[in-house]
Amino acid sequence: MATITHAREAVIQTLYAMEQGNEKAKEQFDELLKEKKIKNQKADFARKLLNGILEHISEIDKIIKEHLIDWDFERLDKIDKQILRLGIYEIKYTDTPYQIVINEAIKIAKNFSEDKATSFINGILDRVAKEK
Repeated sequence: MATITHAREAVIQTLYAMEQGNEKAKEQFDELLKEKKIKNQKADFARKLLNGILEHISEIDKIIKEHLIDWDFERLDKIDKQILRLGIYEIKYTDTPYQIVINEAIKIAKNFSEDKATSFINGILDRVAKEK
């Protein structure tokens, strides 16, 4: 059974594919949701997240850049960047409690990224949440 975490992972995978140059990634999103058995409210949630991130991506990226310490935005790991985009979108533009957002981001980072990425992602999202 698909979980809300699976819905978030599908969003991250789609954002990653788009960043890698897959011009059809957004069109393929519904197929990815079906493949992962993400349905009904969870699928609607995932669609809202993806569309919201894409709508606010320049603002979200600006926030990421402002919170990078001695690091260049262009050098960020592409998966980590998508996890940050999702987390910042949820913190800034949804009612999801920031603790849940950060826990989900860390859980996803553990599955898709390097070990050291979890503390990096946690630190940035925590600072963004405290500024809200």
